[in-house]
Amino acid sequence: MARYVARIRNFIPGARHADSNISPQGVTVDMGEVDYGKDKIKMSFYNPLDPVPKHDFYAKDTWSGRIKNTRPSLDVLRKPPDPDDLLPPPEEDGRPKVKLVRFGWVLGVMIRCMLNIWGVIMYLRLPWITSQAGIILTYVIIFMSITITTITATSVSAISTNGKVYSGGTYFMISRSLGPELGAPIGLLFAFANALACSLNTVGFAETVRDVLKDNSAQMVDDVNDVRIIGTITVIILLCITFAGMAWEAKAQILFFIALLLSLVNYFVGTFIPPGTEKQAMGFFGYRADIFVENLLPSFRGKDGSFFRMFAIFFPSATGILSGVNICGDLKDPSGGIPKGTLLAIFWTTLSYLLISITVAATVVRDASGSLNDSLALNSSIPCSGFSCKLGWNFDQCEQNNTCSFGLANHFQILAIVSGTGHLITIGIFAATLSSALGFLVSAPKIFQCLCKDNIYPYIGFFGKGYGKNNEPLRGYMLMFIIALAFILIGDLNTIAPLISNFFLCSYGLINFSTFHASITQSPGWRPQYHYFSPWTSLFAAVLSFVLMFLFTWWAALITFAIVLCLLGYVTYKKPRVNWGTSYQAGFYNMALSFSMALTGVEDHVKNFRPQCLVLTGPPNTRPALVDFVATFTKNTSLMICGNIIMEDEKSSFPQHSTDMLVDWLNQRKVRSFYTSFTADSLKEGAHNLMQASGLGKLRPNTLFLGYKMNWQECKLESLQDYVNTVSDAFDSSYGIAILRMMDGLDVMADFHSAGRSSAIDNPAFNADEVPQCEKDETDQNSDISDDGSDEQIRSVFQTKQGRKTIDIYWISDDGGLTLLVPYLLTRRNRWKKSKLRVFILGGRETIEEDRKDMKMLLKRFRLEIEDIVVITDVDKPPLAKNLQRYEESIAPFRLSEEQAIGDVQELKRLSPWKVSDKDLEAIKPKVERTVRLNEIIKKNSIHAALVVISLPVPDVTCPSSLYMAWLDALSYGIHCPALLIRGNQENVMTFYCQ
Repeated sequence: MARYVARIRNFIPGARHADSNISPQGVTVDMGEVDYGKDKIKMSFYNPLDPVPKHDFYAKDTWSGRIKNTRPSLDVLRKPPDPDDLLPPPEEDGRPKVKLVRFGWVLGVMIRCMLNIWGVIMYLRLPWITSQAGIILTYVIIFMSITITTITATSVSAISTNGKVYSGGTYFMISRSLGPELGAPIGLLFAFANALACSLNTVGFAETVRDVLKDNSAQMVDDVNDVRIIGTITVIILLCITFAGMAWEAKAQILFFIALLLSLVNYFVGTFIPPGTEKQAMGFFGYRADIFVENLLPSFRGKDGSFFRMFAIFFPSATGILSGVNICGDLKDPSGGIPKGTLLAIFWTTLSYLLISITVAATVVRDASGSLNDSLALNSSIPCSGFSCKLGWNFDQCEQNNTCSFGLANHFQILAIVSGTGHLITIGIFAATLSSALGFLVSAPKIFQCLCKDNIYPYIGFFGKGYGKNNEPLRGYMLMFIIALAFILIGDLNTIAPLISNFFLCSYGLINFSTFHASITQSPGWRPQYHYFSPWTSLFAAVLSFVLMFLFTWWAALITFAIVLCLLGYVTYKKPRVNWGTSYQAGFYNMALSFSMALTGVEDHVKNFRPQCLVLTGPPNTRPALVDFVATFTKNTSLMICGNIIMEDEKSSFPQHSTDMLVDWLNQRKVRSFYTSFTADSLKEGAHNLMQASGLGKLRPNTLFLGYKMNWQECKLESLQDYVNTVSDAFDSSYGIAILRMMDGLDVMADFHSAGRSSAIDNPAFNADEVPQCEKDETDQNSDISDDGSDEQIRSVFQTKQGRKTIDIYWISDDGGLTLLVPYLLTRRNRWKKSKLRVFILGGRETIEEDRKDMKMLLKRFRLEIEDIVVITDVDKPPLAKNLQRYEESIAPFRLSEEQAIGDVQELKRLSPWKVSDKDLEAIKPKVERTVRLNEIIKKNSIHAALVVISLPVPDVTCPSSLYMAWLDALSYGIHCPALLIRGNQENVMTFYCQ
């Protein structure tokens, strides 16, 4: 027994390695603090093959390099396989273990975020923003920015702790929360925004180098072109560092971080050092209360002199909060490290912004000339009236002429003047700009690589290829390098910054909306470990982000939204085949449940009647014409359910997972239909149960559609009886009935088999007795139902434009209006909109005008546009002898023999209900003669029709099944176009009243 169980365990993937000391096949990975457990798989006492709960059974894939463990299926537990039939266990390939580069939360998240937040804006623009906006409004700008980024960080923390986060960062989070429709556009824009941020910081570095060169009289060309040259060289060097791999990039970031800390310490120490005469001439006077008061209020100047412009320029300095998220695939523990590291990074960087802003505003005046000759100690005779006079300097002239070169409002390198030594500030600027540029250059390709691998957009898969043990996106690096280089050539920091703010705000807004939406949908799968967030604060931050986009740069916001809408429209149209368990799916479920419950309280009204169809298709891919016809008038209008009745004795031959295959077939064909299967002993039993149990609340079928049984004369007699009983049972259930007949039949099973295809799924309940109906006409590209172009899809006549043909309605019996309603619904579709309706009714020669007038008035009140009304007056005329003879020949095999007619007819008919007696024939003879004659009239009048709709006769309870089928055959035989035999349940489905 032990040997047998061991063989069975080898059948379960991954179980073998749990019982051995041999390391599993594949590449092992340093998982940090995450312990996946390497103990033996323990079994429960219920069954020696039934394991206890284990982590590995829930692991989604083999990204960690381990063989995925799979719990045994129910079939294995209930019917253990024969050990002799099991496959041999996989052999070890002896591949070496490779330790990948993984970062902890300090280096991978906090330091990386701080480096990207501390960028060029802090050194080169924060003092200038303080001079323009004043201390109060600068603090407002900082706190508004931090409000958005902090709430976004809590939202990111919630999403990142709601399951394992892989590479792809922001794109991965939004797409897996809101779906590919919104995730893919934002992923594309966010990758682009990171490339722009790389160019922003590179330009900041280039400006600093240019100023250093100017100070040393080493300018190359001019201010703008020097920035372009230096920026190009710099971004090429950064690209080489990224090509060296993540390990080298991490080492470079540590050096940058140390340099940044030294420069900040150097600055704060410098504020306490008493300034010399040269520094005073440049506007630095040390801590003074009057300077602090003077700089409290705003003093906007120049073309950028407005609050929201200052906000737009500052905001990129708060946008590095997602740097840890963007490389989450390289973190040891993304769920634990992202919240801790991101929030701490925001805290420390915010503190530094607040301190730099208030210290520089308390020590430096807005305007200074930099000239020692403006000291009042040297020129006491010159009149002086400005604020600088209190400080012993006369800067009035340069203030009045707007020629001051120093001070907060004029000199971007003011921190170098205030600090203990300006060289450390220059090094700090180099470190801040290069670290941020490097971080963004690494982040953008990582995001873009994940987007490429998801195959959402065409032509970008080339950039998703990874290289090396860390799967580095080298092609993505090159693409982002080209984008960054293009914007570096602009050479203006103030132009690039608002564009970046726009893209980042859009991303932040959608991240916050993702958290809000996931929370309010209350999906059972939304269980974040991080609890310190509120869906309403996330919504507030989302709205604030979108509003600020327009307040910053309205035209850029419009362009951004236009791009997002175009990309969204493409993804919505293509419908990528992904299933990520998004909050939109949960939201759709909630809405469907709410609307369905609300619908149960709405009383039925004839004005709102819709033909909600249960279509007995069998496997839908075997009867595409029947599916296409019903889907044409139900799509986006009413309910359609494709029913497949599986015979109990043939259930084992029906493939597993067939439901998913058939639903996929319906989706590829763009048919809006549900699919359900039911196991039963007979067609009638299965159809009866489907009619009783299908649907939900008011969303229940009221009309049964089925194909005409072409082989009714050759099939098993029990099958014939089963078919007619199904029709009778539908009438007994107050269903409307519709039977579609086509000259070549509906079943395409034979076509699948002749072509050697295996996609069609046989169902023995539906005999493959019909020749395929395959029209090769050109399909309508804009039709309601389209062929996906797949080789497995067979086109039907209902996928082509019908042109100006007619739909002929032979309204023989008043059924409540269903015979009129279905053709009318067809004409509302693109494919049938040029078709005209013609109505044929029975009447007498003496009353032909009156009959036409009465019908015309009725149809007018129904508000139906009818091309013509034809009154049939010669239905009582005897049919042609050959047609009547054909009917008699079709029923002859089912007639009672002379010997049988002498015996107990009732008992015989009870045992064989398909048998026809002379009495049955005599009773139905007048009806049959008129039916055969009506068939002749139909074939004569409807030779150019696209569809013929005929009232379906209702079978008497005593009518034998063979006689009823002969009746239907006589009515619809030889009609060249599709014929629909339809009958309502005698309840009104059309009205000409308003209430």
